Amino acid sequence: MSALSIPQAKYGTDDIKVLKGLEAVRKRPGMYIGDADRRGLHHLAWEILDNAVDEYINGYADHIVFTLHKSGHAVTVSDNGRGIPVEMSKEHKKTGVDLVFTELHAGGKFGDTDSGYVHSGGLHGVGASVVNALSKKLVVHVKRDGFEYRQEYAKGAPLAKLEKVGPFRGHGTSVYFEPDETIFKVVKFDQDTVRTRLEDTSYVHRGLRITYKNEITGETVEFQNPGGLPAFLTKLVADGQKPSVTEAAFNATRETGDRIEVALQWTESTEESYRSYANGIRTPNGGTHADGLKTALRKAINNYIDTHDIKVKGLKITAEDIREGVVAVLSVFVREPMFESQTKQKLTNPEMEAAVENFVRPALEAWLNNNKTAAEAIVGRIVIAARMREASRAAKEEVKRKTPGSRRLSLPGKLADCKSTDVNKTELFIVEGDSAGGSAKQGRNNDTQAVLPLRGKILNTEGLTTAKALTNQEIADLVTAIGTGAGEKFNIDGLRYGKIILLMDADADGCHIATLMLDFLFRHMRELVKQGHVYIAQPPLYRVNVGKDTYWARDDKHKEEILAGLRANAKTEVTRFKGLGEMDAKDLASTTLDRKTRTLLRVQIDSPTEADNAFVELLGKEAEYRYKFIMERAEQAATDELDV
Repeated sequence: MSALSIPQAKYGTDDIKVLKGLEAVRKRPGMYIGDADRRGLHHLAWEILDNAVDEYINGYADHIVFTLHKSGHAVTVSDNGRGIPVEMSKEHKKTGVDLVFTELHAGGKFGDTDSGYVHSGGLHGVGASVVNALSKKLVVHVKRDGFEYRQEYAKGAPLAKLEKVGPFRGHGTSVYFEPDETIFKVVKFDQDTVRTRLEDTSYVHRGLRITYKNEITGETVEFQNPGGLPAFLTKLVADGQKPSVTEAAFNATRETGDRIEVALQWTESTEESYRSYANGIRTPNGGTHADGLKTALRKAINNYIDTHDIKVKGLKITAEDIREGVVAVLSVFVREPMFESQTKQKLTNPEMEAAVENFVRPALEAWLNNNKTAAEAIVGRIVIAARMREASRAAKEEVKRKTPGSRRLSLPGKLADCKSTDVNKTELFIVEGDSAGGSAKQGRNNDTQAVLPLRGKILNTEGLTTAKALTNQEIADLVTAIGTGAGEKFNIDGLRYGKIILLMDADADGCHIATLMLDFLFRHMRELVKQGHVYIAQPPLYRVNVGKDTYWARDDKHKEEILAGLRANAKTEVTRFKGLGEMDAKDLASTTLDRKTRTLLRVQIDSPTEADNAFVELLGKEAEYRYKFIMERAEQAATDELDV
């Protein structure tokens, strides 16, 4: 361990205050570590680790070494902090080491001394003594004041007096312990649990270097993450394997007073995930600081929606909708932390709820206002969550979900698949009707192009859950063919075709079917659209023959443009297709299927909120929206120029 050239605050034995004895720990360990199971076992290691981290938090250490010994039953935690005081206490007639390891509520962190602990996780001063009481062997080495000292214990009792080993340059504390197998059901530490805890700790305390020596595998790993919580958030989002809604994440830090740091990002997950810390201690059950963060999220989003007068039709957004998909890391430092129990699962300081809310809310509002594109994507994500919640509520009796999407499921019999499995080359044409499907199957390139015919108009899925939508055979076949699954079970890794192409008749019915299809994809397979996999084909509505020449018109306006460009006395023959099935395979291929001659429109979401409102207007249950839509565009409809 290297020595630090930093000022050393006064810290002596008389700074350690004794509040109570050690008697009940071995009889009732659950009061101090939770159950005597694997979680309780690891809690012993975290107590010693947290003491070492406290030295770092307060500026007296910068390196911790955590050793998992070869047996898997023993741990050593070393730091280069100040070292536990070793002199005799005038009041208690014990050394500082004995007080820390044999007396409950003994420590230098109670706030009434000048020991230098401004922030600490060791609120109750029981951690080290509890570890000692529940270990069949514990050995502590202290380096300070130019010497090394050693003390050994068994089941909480000292086996000998504090021994002065000899001269030593540097300072720090090293604690070795073996849990007592008569107390614990399992005494073997889990390697992955230890590694994860150490890595997480290095993110929460940027600048702290942690060395993990795993003697079981012979591996030594260095954890040091100067990126702090923003880097931690990036890791958590990646580990969650759900795409983020925005490229940028929100990060904010308050340095004045008690430090508050937060990093958060919305993802496509249907769950919310929070990691909260108080004085470096993880609080898995949250507490007042986490409550303040959640309140800040709700108020900031609602304020943004109100300020920008964003209209969300027929929907009430709840706090749960706002928080869906959020991944957040919150770290606070409190001078006098209060936890629900000795296991520190939950922070209870009442003042921290307002402190976190009052810091995070305005900071998040400012970030949203300065990042309009990200804000729009987040609001769109929230609206989708609210729509799905409403749909789930309406169909709550459906408890069984059945979502096709596995490559192992048999493909629909009516699917004419392609030979290639290269997603960068393959295309799936979703075709209206068996007749058009027949022409498409004959005109396609069967190496890379697949065809799935639909029978008429698919189910209107606006407002339905994924499970309800998938009860429709046409939609179930579509999802199976695409291969990704839908809704919560959507997984882009299962994608079988790089392009999903909607090939509908170029008339009003075709537009209606395409709208129904887009609604389903937007609500239940939105990542396909976001990643640019969805397209709309542009088949012709008219064929214009002029002598030996043939022209193709996609709509009435295009037909008139073609006719206007012909010579005055040209003899023309105009044919309007009632459906794609009337086109022979050769013509369909040359106009719509062939990559060299066709035109495709790629579907993209410029504004999730506007897209949501459009689908509600066109396909939702409220007829008044459609009536208003039609009346506002009546003049366009009369001149055949209505664009939907």
